[in-house]
Amino acid sequence: MNTNAFYDVLVIGGGASGLAAAVTAARAGKSVCIVERDVACGLKLLATGNGRCNLSNESIDFQRYNHPAFVESVMGPQPEQELGSFFSSLGIMTTSEEGRLYPRSLRAESVRDALLNACNHLGITLICGANVVSAHKAPEGWALQIDRPARALKAKKHDDRKTEVRSLRKALADTPRKNETLQAKAVIIATGGSPADIAKTFNLSLTPQRPVLCPVSALVFGDQTALKTLDGLRVRARLTLTRNHEELWREDGEVLFRTFGISGVAAFNLSRRVQRGDTILLDVFPDLSKDELLDMLNQRVELLGGFSPRNPRWLDGMLAPQFSHVVCTAFEQRHPSSNDVIHLVSILKHFKLLVEGTTEERSAQVTRGGVPIESVSAPNLCVSNAAGAPLYICGEALDIDADCGGFNLAWAWISGIRAASSL
Repeated sequence: MNTNAFYDVLVIGGGASGLAAAVTAARAGKSVCIVERDVACGLKLLATGNGRCNLSNESIDFQRYNHPAFVESVMGPQPEQELGSFFSSLGIMTTSEEGRLYPRSLRAESVRDALLNACNHLGITLICGANVVSAHKAPEGWALQIDRPARALKAKKHDDRKTEVRSLRKALADTPRKNETLQAKAVIIATGGSPADIAKTFNLSLTPQRPVLCPVSALVFGDQTALKTLDGLRVRARLTLTRNHEELWREDGEVLFRTFGISGVAAFNLSRRVQRGDTILLDVFPDLSKDELLDMLNQRVELLGGFSPRNPRWLDGMLAPQFSHVVCTAFEQRHPSSNDVIHLVSILKHFKLLVEGTTEERSAQVTRGGVPIESVSAPNLCVSNAAGAPLYICGEALDIDADCGGFNLAWAWISGIRAASSL
C-alpha cells in the first residue's frame, strides 16, 4: 500500500457538484484532490440538455424541488446572481431560451472544458478510474484507501469524444490496479445519484432511491389502441395530474406520444409526482377557455356544416390527423347519440390518460433518494455526526431532485459551492 499524499480537501466524485466544490476550495487556497470512478471528470455533463448543457434557470423556483424549504435555506435569496458570477469566473458566457440557461456556445463540451481548465490552472489533482475502498478518521481529518489504475490510462485519440471515452473505459478494464491511501483534512461527497457504496463506507443512512425525470407509462381512457395511432405525434398541451379527483400539479409544454404513454419535458416533470392509478388530463387548447373553444367550434359548424365523429376530416386544420381519429373515437364512445360540438370541448380540454407508472427508467435524468437532508446542516451541508473529521455532502448524493429546466444542475453547482465555502 502506498501512502504519499495529503490534501486539505478530498472530493469524492468529479461531476458538476464535485467540480464546483473543488474549484471553490482551490480558489480559497486549499490543496484539493478529486477521486472520480469514471475515466474522466464531468462526463455526465456532456449529456445534459441534449448535449447543450442546461446550466441553470433564470428564475430558480424552489417549489420545483422535492424539499423546497431546505433548498431555499441552502441556496439563499439570490442564487441566480451567484451562479451567474460563478459561470463568468470560469469564462462561460450564457444565453437563455424560455428561461433556461445554456452556454452561449450551445455545447456541453465548452462547460466541461472550462471546469477542467480551472482545475488545471488551480493545481487540483484528478484521480480517475478510482474507487474508494475504505475511510476512517485520522489525527488530522480522514484517511481514505482507494483502488486506482497502476498507470495512466492510454487510448487512441478520436475526433469523436464518445468513441474516445469508450476506448478509455476499455483501457481501464485492462489496466492493472493498485491500492493507495490519501489523507485529507476534510472530505466532500459528491457522487451524484449513486451514493450507496460511499454511504456505506461512511456509515450514512439512505432513503430509498428511484429514477425520475423519465417517460410516463399510461393508457388513453377507453381506447386500448389509441397510443399506437398517436405514436410519434407531438402536441403542445397543458397537463393536469389528478389523484382521487384532486388536482396535484399542472405543467405546460410539448407532449410526445409513445406506444407506452407520453414523453417530453412536461411528462418528465410529472414523472416525479405520478403514481399508478392517477389521471392526467391533457388540454390541447390551453390558450382558449371552454367558452372560447365552443365559439370557435360553432363558427366551424357554420363554415363546414355539422360535426360528425365519423368524419375526422372535419377537424383538419385544428388537429393532426392521428389525433383527430382518436378524438372522434372518444366522442363516439362517450356520446354515441349526439353530434353536439359542446362534447368536443370536453374531450379537447380534458383528454384523459390513465397512469400506469414510469418507464424507460434506465435512461432517467435524475435519481430521487440518497442521503437524507436531515443528515446535514444547512446551509453548509456538513454531516452532523462527523465531529472532528469534517464531512460534507452535496449535489445529487443528497435526497434532492427537481424538475427539468436547469434546476437540478443549479442545485449541483450551488450545493458544491456551499460545501466548499464552509471549509
